[in-house]
Amino acid sequence: MGNIYGMILRSEIDASSLAAPAPLVDPFGRAISYIRVSVTDRCDFRCVYCMSEDMHFLPKQDLLSLEELDRLCSAFVAKGTRKIRITGGEPLVRRGIMTLFHSLARHLESGALEEVTVTTNGSQLARHAKELADCGVKRINVSLDTLDPDKFRAITRWGDLAKVMDGLDAAQAAGLSIKINAVALKGFNEVEAPEMIRWAHSRGMDITFIEVMPLGEIDGARVDQYLPLTQLRAQLLDQFTLEDSTYQTGGPARYVTVKETGGRLGFITPLTHNFCEGCNRVRVTCTGTLYMCLGQEDAADLRAPLRASESNELLFKAMEDAIARKPKGHDFVIDRTTRNPAVGRHMSVTGG
Repeated sequence: MGNIYGMILRSEIDASSLAAPAPLVDPFGRAISYIRVSVTDRCDFRCVYCMSEDMHFLPKQDLLSLEELDRLCSAFVAKGTRKIRITGGEPLVRRGIMTLFHSLARHLESGALEEVTVTTNGSQLARHAKELADCGVKRINVSLDTLDPDKFRAITRWGDLAKVMDGLDAAQAAGLSIKINAVALKGFNEVEAPEMIRWAHSRGMDITFIEVMPLGEIDGARVDQYLPLTQLRAQLLDQFTLEDSTYQTGGPARYVTVKETGGRLGFITPLTHNFCEGCNRVRVTCTGTLYMCLGQEDAADLRAPLRASESNELLFKAMEDAIARKPKGHDFVIDRTTRNPAVGRHMSVTGG
Protein backbone atom coordinates (compact mmCIF):
# COMPACT_ATOMS: atom_id res chain seq x y z
CA MET A 1 0.00 0.00 0.00
CA GLY A 2 2.81 2.37 0.83
CA ASN A 3 4.42 1.86 -2.56
CA ILE A 4 1.09 2.37 -4.37
CA TYR A 5 0.43 5.54 -2.34
CA GLY A 6 3.90 6.80 -3.15
CA MET A 7 3.37 6.16 -6.87
CA ILE A 8 0.04 8.02 -6.78
CA LEU A 9 1.61 10.91 -4.88
CA ARG A 10 4.52 11.09 -7.34
CA SER A 11 2.14 11.09 -10.31
CA GLU A 12 0.13 13.92 -8.70
CA ILE A 13 3.32 15.92 -8.21
CA ASP A 14 4.33 15.27 -11.82
CA ALA A 15 0.89 16.34 -13.05
CA SER A 16 1.07 19.46 -10.88
CA SER A 17 4.45 20.40 -12.33
CA LEU A 18 3.07 19.95 -15.86
CA ALA A 19 0.08 22.15 -15.00
CA ALA A 20 2.38 24.90 -13.72
CA PRO A 21 5.19 25.45 -16.26
CA ALA A 22 8.43 27.06 -15.10
CA PRO A 23 8.29 30.88 -15.09
CA LEU A 24 10.06 32.91 -17.76
CA VAL A 25 13.39 34.34 -16.54
CA ASP A 26 15.81 36.21 -18.83
CA PRO A 27 19.63 35.87 -18.88
CA PHE A 28 19.95 38.70 -16.36
CA GLY A 29 17.72 37.05 -13.78
CA ARG A 30 14.68 39.24 -14.50
CA ALA A 31 11.39 37.35 -14.21
CA ILE A 32 8.94 38.25 -16.98
CA SER A 33 5.74 39.03 -15.13
CA TYR A 34 4.23 41.77 -17.32
CA ILE A 35 3.20 41.59 -20.99
CA ARG A 36 1.85 44.29 -23.23
CA VAL A 37 -0.33 42.83 -25.95
CA SER A 38 -1.24 44.81 -29.04
CA VAL A 39 -4.61 43.75 -30.44
CA THR A 40 -4.43 45.94 -33.56
CA ASP A 41 -1.98 48.22 -35.35
CA ARG A 42 -4.87 50.47 -36.44
CA CYS A 43 -5.74 53.74 -34.79
CA ASP A 44 -8.32 56.45 -35.31
CA PHE A 45 -5.65 59.13 -34.66
CA ARG A 46 -2.41 59.87 -36.55
CA CYS A 47 -0.26 61.46 -33.84
CA VAL A 48 2.69 63.23 -35.45
CA TYR A 49 5.37 61.65 -33.21
CA CYS A 50 3.91 58.15 -33.63
CA MET A 51 2.78 57.74 -37.23
CA SER A 52 3.21 59.15 -40.69
CA GLU A 53 0.04 60.66 -42.11
CA ASP A 54 -0.22 58.03 -44.85
CA MET A 55 0.01 54.82 -42.83
CA HIS A 56 -0.31 51.34 -44.31
CA PHE A 57 -1.86 48.89 -41.87
CA LEU A 58 -1.77 45.11 -41.79
CA PRO A 59 -4.40 43.11 -43.68
CA LYS A 60 -6.98 41.89 -41.22
CA GLN A 61 -6.26 38.25 -42.09
CA ASP A 62 -2.71 38.65 -40.72
CA LEU A 63 -3.97 39.44 -37.22
CA LEU A 64 -4.40 36.85 -34.50
CA SER A 65 -8.04 36.14 -33.81
CA LEU A 66 -9.44 37.20 -30.46
CA GLU A 67 -9.53 33.53 -29.46
CA GLU A 68 -5.85 33.18 -30.35
CA LEU A 69 -5.00 36.32 -28.40
CA ASP A 70 -6.78 34.85 -25.39
CA ARG A 71 -4.86 31.58 -25.70
CA LEU A 72 -1.56 33.45 -26.05
CA CYS A 73 -2.28 35.61 -22.98
CA SER A 74 -3.30 32.51 -21.05
CA ALA A 75 -0.03 30.80 -21.97
CA PHE A 76 1.90 33.75 -20.54
CA VAL A 77 -0.25 33.61 -17.40
CA ALA A 78 0.66 29.93 -17.05
CA LYS A 79 4.34 30.95 -17.30
CA GLY A 80 4.15 33.51 -14.52
CA THR A 81 2.71 36.67 -16.05
CA ARG A 82 0.86 38.67 -13.39
CA LYS A 83 -0.08 41.80 -15.34
CA ILE A 84 -1.42 42.22 -18.86
CA ARG A 85 -1.80 45.56 -20.61
CA ILE A 86 -3.94 45.63 -23.74
CA THR A 87 -2.63 48.13 -26.29
CA GLY A 88 -2.73 49.01 -29.99
CA GLY A 89 -2.77 51.13 -32.17
CA GLU A 90 -6.00 52.02 -30.47
CA PRO A 91 -7.19 48.75 -28.88
CA LEU A 92 -10.82 49.79 -28.53
CA VAL A 93 -11.29 50.18 -32.30
CA ARG A 94 -10.80 46.41 -32.78
CA ARG A 95 -14.17 44.85 -33.63
CA GLY A 96 -15.44 42.57 -30.86
CA ILE A 97 -12.57 43.51 -28.53
CA MET A 98 -14.72 43.34 -25.41
CA THR A 99 -15.00 39.56 -25.82
CA LEU A 100 -11.27 39.35 -25.09
CA PHE A 101 -11.68 41.35 -21.87
CA HIS A 102 -14.59 39.14 -20.82
CA SER A 103 -12.46 36.05 -21.45
CA LEU A 104 -9.38 37.35 -19.60
CA ALA A 105 -11.58 38.17 -16.61
CA ARG A 106 -11.48 34.48 -15.60
CA HIS A 107 -7.78 34.84 -14.75
CA LEU A 108 -8.56 37.83 -12.53
CA GLU A 109 -11.32 35.90 -10.79
CA SER A 110 -9.03 32.92 -10.19
CA GLY A 111 -6.24 35.11 -8.83
CA ALA A 112 -3.79 33.98 -11.54
CA LEU A 113 -3.63 37.58 -12.79
CA GLU A 114 -3.23 40.66 -10.60
CA GLU A 115 -4.63 43.04 -13.19
CA VAL A 116 -5.62 43.70 -16.78
CA THR A 117 -5.08 47.29 -17.85
CA VAL A 118 -5.56 49.27 -21.06
CA THR A 119 -3.71 52.02 -22.87
CA THR A 120 -6.11 54.05 -25.01
CA ASN A 121 -6.43 57.43 -26.71
CA GLY A 122 -9.81 57.80 -25.02
CA SER A 123 -11.84 58.20 -28.21
CA GLN A 124 -13.90 55.05 -27.58
CA LEU A 125 -14.12 55.18 -23.79
CA ALA A 126 -17.61 56.67 -23.67
CA ARG A 127 -18.86 53.42 -25.27
CA HIS A 128 -16.71 50.91 -23.44
CA ALA A 129 -15.76 52.25 -19.99
CA LYS A 130 -18.55 50.58 -18.01
CA GLU A 131 -18.05 47.22 -19.71
CA LEU A 132 -14.30 47.39 -19.07
CA ALA A 133 -15.01 47.90 -15.39
CA ASP A 134 -17.49 45.01 -15.45
CA CYS A 135 -14.68 42.80 -16.83
CA GLY A 136 -12.45 43.58 -13.85
CA VAL A 137 -10.34 46.35 -15.38
CA LYS A 138 -9.59 48.83 -12.62
CA ARG A 139 -6.91 51.04 -14.14
CA ILE A 140 -6.39 52.62 -17.56
CA ASN A 141 -3.86 54.91 -19.21
CA VAL A 142 -5.16 57.63 -21.52
CA SER A 143 -2.78 59.29 -23.97
CA LEU A 144 -3.38 63.06 -23.98
CA ASP A 145 -0.73 65.63 -24.90
CA THR A 146 -2.64 68.90 -24.67
CA LEU A 147 -5.83 70.43 -23.29
CA ASP A 148 -6.15 72.88 -26.20
CA PRO A 149 -8.72 71.60 -28.77
CA ASP A 150 -6.92 73.17 -31.75
CA LYS A 151 -3.52 71.88 -30.68
CA PHE A 152 -5.07 68.49 -29.98
CA ARG A 153 -6.40 68.24 -33.52
CA ALA A 154 -3.04 69.37 -34.87
CA ILE A 155 -1.02 66.79 -32.89
CA THR A 156 -3.44 63.91 -33.57
CA ARG A 157 -4.30 65.11 -37.11
CA TRP A 158 -7.84 63.67 -36.76
CA GLY A 159 -8.73 63.69 -33.07
CA ASP A 160 -11.62 65.40 -31.29
CA LEU A 161 -10.72 66.50 -27.75
CA ALA A 162 -14.40 66.71 -26.74
CA LYS A 163 -14.82 62.95 -27.39
CA VAL A 164 -11.82 62.20 -25.21
CA MET A 165 -13.18 64.35 -22.40
CA ASP A 166 -16.52 62.53 -22.64
CA GLY A 167 -14.58 59.27 -22.42
CA LEU A 168 -12.75 60.41 -19.29
CA ASP A 169 -16.08 61.34 -17.70
CA ALA A 170 -17.49 57.90 -18.53
CA ALA A 171 -14.39 56.13 -17.20
CA GLN A 172 -14.50 57.96 -13.90
CA ALA A 173 -18.25 57.35 -13.61
CA ALA A 174 -17.50 53.64 -14.08
CA GLY A 175 -14.98 53.77 -11.23
CA LEU A 176 -11.85 53.35 -13.37
CA SER A 177 -8.59 54.81 -12.07
CA ILE A 178 -6.99 56.95 -14.79
CA LYS A 179 -3.42 57.93 -15.53
CA ILE A 180 -2.84 60.55 -18.21
CA ASN A 181 0.17 59.88 -20.45
CA ALA A 182 1.57 62.99 -22.15
CA VAL A 183 4.48 62.89 -24.57
CA ALA A 184 6.72 65.88 -23.85
CA LEU A 185 7.18 67.76 -27.14
CA LYS A 186 9.56 70.68 -27.56
CA GLY A 187 7.81 73.86 -28.60
CA PHE A 188 4.39 72.26 -28.22
CA ASN A 189 3.33 71.45 -24.67
CA GLU A 190 6.16 72.21 -22.21
CA VAL A 191 4.57 75.57 -21.32
CA GLU A 192 1.24 73.79 -20.84
CA ALA A 193 2.66 71.12 -18.53
CA PRO A 194 1.86 72.90 -15.20
CA GLU A 195 -1.74 73.44 -16.31
CA MET A 196 -2.07 69.79 -17.30
CA ILE A 197 -0.72 68.68 -13.92
CA ARG A 198 -3.19 70.88 -12.02
CA TRP A 199 -6.07 69.72 -14.25
CA ALA A 200 -5.27 66.01 -13.87
CA HIS A 201 -4.78 66.21 -10.12
CA SER A 202 -7.96 68.26 -9.67
CA ARG A 203 -9.82 65.29 -11.18
CA GLY A 204 -8.00 62.72 -9.06
CA MET A 205 -5.94 61.43 -11.99
CA ASP A 206 -2.20 60.71 -12.08
CA ILE A 207 -0.19 62.16 -14.94
CA THR A 208 3.04 60.97 -16.52
CA PHE A 209 5.28 62.73 -19.02
CA ILE A 210 7.16 60.61 -21.57
CA GLU A 211 10.16 61.38 -23.71
CA VAL A 212 9.52 60.94 -27.42
CA MET A 213 10.97 57.63 -28.64
CA PRO A 214 12.84 57.02 -31.94
CA LEU A 215 10.51 54.35 -33.35
CA GLY A 216 9.55 54.28 -37.04
CA GLU A 217 9.78 56.83 -39.83
CA ILE A 218 7.64 59.93 -39.34
CA ASP A 219 7.08 63.20 -41.22
CA GLY A 220 9.79 65.51 -39.87
CA ALA A 221 12.69 64.96 -37.49
CA ARG A 222 12.31 63.70 -33.92
CA VAL A 223 15.23 65.83 -32.78
CA ASP A 224 12.95 68.82 -33.41
CA GLN A 225 10.30 67.21 -31.13
CA TYR A 226 12.58 65.88 -28.40
CA LEU A 227 12.31 67.54 -25.00
CA PRO A 228 14.53 65.96 -22.31
CA LEU A 229 12.51 65.42 -19.15
CA THR A 230 15.46 66.68 -17.09
CA GLN A 231 14.72 70.04 -18.68
CA LEU A 232 10.96 69.82 -18.14
CA ARG A 233 11.41 68.75 -14.53
CA ALA A 234 13.68 71.73 -13.87
CA GLN A 235 11.03 74.05 -15.31
CA LEU A 236 8.33 72.49 -13.12
CA LEU A 237 10.38 73.23 -10.00
CA ASP A 238 9.66 76.92 -10.57
CA GLN A 239 6.01 76.24 -9.68
CA PHE A 240 5.91 72.96 -7.76
CA THR A 241 7.59 71.11 -4.94
CA LEU A 242 8.33 67.56 -6.16
CA GLU A 243 8.70 65.02 -3.38
CA ASP A 244 10.18 61.57 -4.06
CA SER A 245 7.68 58.70 -3.99
CA THR A 246 8.05 54.93 -3.69
CA TYR A 247 4.84 54.39 -5.69
CA GLN A 248 5.18 51.90 -8.57
CA THR A 249 2.81 50.33 -11.09
CA GLY A 250 5.14 47.75 -12.63
CA GLY A 251 5.93 49.98 -15.61
CA PRO A 252 8.98 52.18 -16.24
CA ALA A 253 7.65 55.43 -14.73
CA ARG A 254 9.38 56.99 -11.74
CA TYR A 255 6.96 58.94 -9.58
CA VAL A 256 7.02 62.02 -7.39
CA THR A 257 4.27 63.63 -5.34
CA VAL A 258 3.43 67.24 -6.17
CA LYS A 259 3.18 68.90 -2.76
CA GLU A 260 0.93 71.73 -3.96
CA THR A 261 -1.71 69.40 -5.48
CA GLY A 262 -1.21 66.18 -3.53
CA GLY A 263 -1.23 64.23 -6.79
CA ARG A 264 1.24 61.84 -8.39
CA LEU A 265 3.48 62.84 -11.29
CA GLY A 266 5.48 60.30 -13.29
CA PHE A 267 8.44 60.56 -15.66
CA ILE A 268 9.31 57.97 -18.31
CA THR A 269 12.83 58.67 -19.52
CA PRO A 270 14.10 56.16 -22.09
CA LEU A 271 16.77 58.61 -23.27
CA THR A 272 17.92 60.74 -20.34
CA HIS A 273 17.71 57.94 -17.77
CA ASN A 274 17.66 54.41 -19.13
CA PHE A 275 15.17 52.33 -17.10
CA CYS A 276 16.14 48.90 -18.43
CA GLU A 277 17.90 47.46 -15.39
CA GLY A 278 14.67 46.24 -13.81
CA CYS A 279 12.73 45.45 -16.99
CA ASN A 280 10.16 42.70 -16.39
CA ARG A 281 8.21 43.38 -19.60
CA VAL A 282 7.84 42.02 -23.11
CA ARG A 283 5.54 43.03 -25.94
CA VAL A 284 3.46 40.89 -28.26
CA THR A 285 2.08 42.32 -31.50
CA CYS A 286 -1.32 41.65 -32.99
CA THR A 287 0.31 39.16 -35.40
CA GLY A 288 1.85 37.14 -32.56
CA THR A 289 5.38 38.54 -32.84
CA LEU A 290 7.15 38.72 -29.48
CA TYR A 291 9.54 41.62 -28.97
CA MET A 292 11.76 41.07 -25.98
CA CYS A 293 12.79 44.77 -25.97
CA LEU A 294 10.93 47.81 -27.30
CA GLY A 295 14.17 49.32 -28.60
CA GLN A 296 15.65 46.26 -30.36
CA GLU A 297 14.67 44.49 -33.59
CA ASP A 298 15.15 40.91 -32.35
CA ALA A 299 11.80 39.14 -32.21
CA ALA A 300 10.22 35.70 -32.09
CA ASP A 301 7.26 34.31 -34.00
CA LEU A 302 4.66 32.90 -31.61
CA ARG A 303 1.90 32.63 -34.19
CA ALA A 304 3.38 29.57 -35.92
CA PRO A 305 3.74 27.42 -32.76
CA LEU A 306 0.38 28.70 -31.52
CA ARG A 307 -1.31 27.39 -34.67
CA ALA A 308 0.81 24.25 -35.04
CA SER A 309 -0.71 22.37 -32.12
CA GLU A 310 -3.68 22.43 -29.79
CA SER A 311 -1.32 21.88 -26.86
CA ASN A 312 1.00 24.62 -25.64
CA GLU A 313 4.27 22.67 -25.64
CA LEU A 314 5.61 24.25 -28.86
CA LEU A 315 4.38 27.66 -27.77
CA PHE A 316 6.05 27.39 -24.36
CA LYS A 317 9.31 26.33 -26.04
CA ALA A 318 9.21 29.32 -28.40
CA MET A 319 8.54 31.67 -25.46
CA GLU A 320 11.40 30.20 -23.44
CA ASP A 321 13.85 30.41 -26.36
CA ALA A 322 12.88 34.04 -26.96
CA ILE A 323 13.24 35.16 -23.35
CA ALA A 324 16.68 33.52 -23.30
CA ARG A 325 17.66 36.18 -25.87
CA LYS A 326 16.18 39.19 -24.04
CA PRO A 327 18.83 41.94 -24.13
CA LYS A 328 19.96 43.98 -21.17
CA GLY A 329 18.51 47.18 -22.63
CA HIS A 330 17.81 49.41 -25.60
CA ASP A 331 20.06 51.80 -27.52
CA PHE A 332 17.80 54.82 -28.02
CA VAL A 333 19.52 57.95 -29.33
CA ILE A 334 18.03 61.22 -30.60
CA ASP A 335 20.44 63.90 -31.80
CA ARG A 336 21.36 65.88 -34.90
CA THR A 337 23.80 63.25 -36.14
CA THR A 338 21.44 60.29 -35.65
CA ARG A 339 18.66 60.85 -38.17
CA ASN A 340 17.34 57.31 -38.54
CA PRO A 341 14.97 55.81 -35.92
CA ALA A 342 16.40 53.26 -33.50
CA VAL A 343 14.07 50.65 -35.01
CA GLY A 344 12.08 50.77 -38.22
CA ARG A 345 8.69 49.74 -36.83
CA HIS A 346 6.24 52.33 -35.54
CA MET A 347 5.08 52.32 -31.93
CA SER A 348 1.61 51.35 -33.15
CA VAL A 349 3.04 48.07 -34.47
CA THR A 350 4.75 47.05 -31.23
CA GLY A 351 2.07 48.33 -28.88
CA GLY A 352 2.29 51.19 -26.38
